[in-house]
Amino acid sequence: MNFTLRQILSAGALLALTALLAAGLLTGVKELTAGRIAEAERQAQLRALAAVLPRDRYDNDPLADAITVRAPAWLGSDTPLPVWRARRDGTETQLVLRALAPDGYSGSIALLIGIGRDGRLAGVRVIDHRETPGLGDAIEAEKSDWIDRFIGRGLGDPPPERWAVRKDGGDFDAFAGATITPRAVIAAVHRALAFVEKHGDTLYAAAAGAELRFDDAPDTPRRPR
Repeated sequence: MNFTLRQILSAGALLALTALLAAGLLTGVKELTAGRIAEAERQAQLRALAAVLPRDRYDNDPLADAITVRAPAWLGSDTPLPVWRARRDGTETQLVLRALAPDGYSGSIALLIGIGRDGRLAGVRVIDHRETPGLGDAIEAEKSDWIDRFIGRGLGDPPPERWAVRKDGGDFDAFAGATITPRAVIAAVHRALAFVEKHGDTLYAAAAGAELRFDDAPDTPRRPR
C-alpha cells in the first residue's frame, strides 16, 4: 500500500470517527433536553388549566388522567376534544372541557370550561377567537371581567330560560355593538353544563386515554343568531 493510499484511508477513518462522535453528541444532547422540553410543555398546559381548575381540587395528574370526546351537538365540534379529569384523594372533583361556540360573530370561539362535581362552574376562559378587536374581544379575561361572571353558576342558576343576554331576556350583560359574541359564549357554556349533567358519570369512569362519542343532543334548541 503506497503512502498516498494510506493517507486517504486514514483521512476517511478520521472523518467517519468524527461523524460518529458528532452523531453521538447530538443524540446525547437531544436525550438531555427532551425531558426538559416535555416538562416545560407540561407546566405550560397546567398553567392554562389553572385558570379554570383550582389547585386545591386535585392531587392526581389531570394531564395524564384525560380522555377525548366527540360530542358535536354538545361541544360544538365533530373533531375529538380533550376532557381533563381532576380527583382528590381518589374522589372525582372536577372536569375541564374544551368546547367551541361555533356561532361567534367572526367564527368559532374556543373555550376551556371547568365544571365541578356539583355541577357548578369553576371558571371559563376563551383560548382562541377571531372576534372584532375593541368589541367582541371583551370575552377575553385580559380585556374585561365579563367571563368571570360564570364562576359559581349552574344549570339552575339562573333558570334555563335566563341563560341569555339581557337583550334576549336573560341575566348576562352583552357588549355595546357586539351582542352575537357573548350570546354564542353563553349558549356554549350552558350546553357544556347540560352535557356534564347528562354524561358526567361516563366521562369520569372512562379509562385514561379513551375516546368517547356522543351522538345525542341537548333537549333545548340553540338560540338563533
